[in-house]
Amino acid sequence: MEYAIPTSIVLVAGVVLALVAQWKGWRPSLAVTLTLGIAVRVLIMVLSARDTQWQPVDYVNSFQPAGVAILDHRDPVLESNGGWHFLPTVPYMYGLLLWLGIPWEYAGRIVTVVSDVVLIPLVGKLAGGRTEKLRAFQYACNPLAILVASVHGQVEPVSLVFGVAAYVVARGPGDWRRPEPLPWARLRLANRDLPLPWIPPGEIVRRIVRPSDEDRAATGRAVWAGLLMGLALCAKSWPVILVPALLMFLPGLRSRLVTLVATGVSPVFFLLTLPIGGWTEWRQLPEVLNTIGLRPSDVRPITGDWGWTALVSGGNWNLDPTPARIGQYMIYAAIVACLIWWRRADPVDVTIAILLSFMIFTPRLGAQYLLWFMPFLVARPTRWAWPAILGSSLWAAIGYIVLTQFHGTEWGELHAPWAISSLVLFPLLIAAIPWRRRLAETAPAPVPGEKETVPAT
Repeated sequence: MEYAIPTSIVLVAGVVLALVAQWKGWRPSLAVTLTLGIAVRVLIMVLSARDTQWQPVDYVNSFQPAGVAILDHRDPVLESNGGWHFLPTVPYMYGLLLWLGIPWEYAGRIVTVVSDVVLIPLVGKLAGGRTEKLRAFQYACNPLAILVASVHGQVEPVSLVFGVAAYVVARGPGDWRRPEPLPWARLRLANRDLPLPWIPPGEIVRRIVRPSDEDRAATGRAVWAGLLMGLALCAKSWPVILVPALLMFLPGLRSRLVTLVATGVSPVFFLLTLPIGGWTEWRQLPEVLNTIGLRPSDVRPITGDWGWTALVSGGNWNLDPTPARIGQYMIYAAIVACLIWWRRADPVDVTIAILLSFMIFTPRLGAQYLLWFMPFLVARPTRWAWPAILGSSLWAAIGYIVLTQFHGTEWGELHAPWAISSLVLFPLLIAAIPWRRRLAETAPAPVPGEKETVPAT
């Protein structure tokens, strides 16, 4: 590939800058950070778009047909060669840019590059405090973010920009403190009160109808957080696993319920634009929903690129639906386990635990999936965060830059050991999980007789 060598140089330089910034405690201004982030991403985008020897397969065969389908007034989910399995939000953006006459080699990547640039200050906001500028700068230099947004043109940055924005809005101003725990029902057994996994219905109604002042004050940001998370789901379906941690940012049942309802608004709206706009017939909506569904039976059964399924298949693609379904159930079980184990932790730590657990148990993975945890792990790093970040970036870079130098049989011979080598990352991913950060500070209880202060929204 024509872009391989200059891209590699830029990525290595970015890694060096990120590590030196950590060592020296650099805190560049946002203007400097954004200038660097934009320059690097645009440079790599131009080099990738102008490459005449290779373009990502899904970028050409899946994303482009989805944008063309919008231009031709056809359903991008059902009539784009089966390549688009999400809501039509991003294809609408593709279609607009193509309609403006922008060549596809640039059009699709513009969407992801702009999203990733906006992510830079959001990662800083997510970190907050004294490290805000440092974390924003480190994300601007993140090699995997640059590869996914500027080379692959994958949609992950679009989901992440709305997902991280939802977290920032839900947390609100100031430092987040863990709210008082919900009033679980309790069972008296052997002189001990054991919590039961349900809340008395009367208590639920009372807390919704008569919320605390803090819960009522959080309603505004709860609405906006839900709408933003809904937009994240409009780009891809995977951010649904972020919703439980998002709810943990909010102080009570009412604000959490408001966020949950608001999260569904954007996906329903964009789903209905298909028949209202004439891209899809009303009778086809069940088929569209089935195509974008998250049930284990709906997951595409292509496995063997990563982890335990690569070991089972010898690193070759496998179309057997059984590993895909087993892996999907393993993911759901891991998410539930993380929510229980980290139920008192900072929501960002809960998110890191969930996303890293996903990487360990998933039966299928594209290199772009590794970007999911990057904004959160950069914003709130654990002791083993940077070994995991650099190891994941290196593994993905081999796939993006080295393997794509080969075609046909040669590519297949290299792909198998590359897929199996993903197992080397597992100890790093496991170590990067925030094992020691299971307990966040609780919001201080109001002093009796003292007027309760309500944080600004």
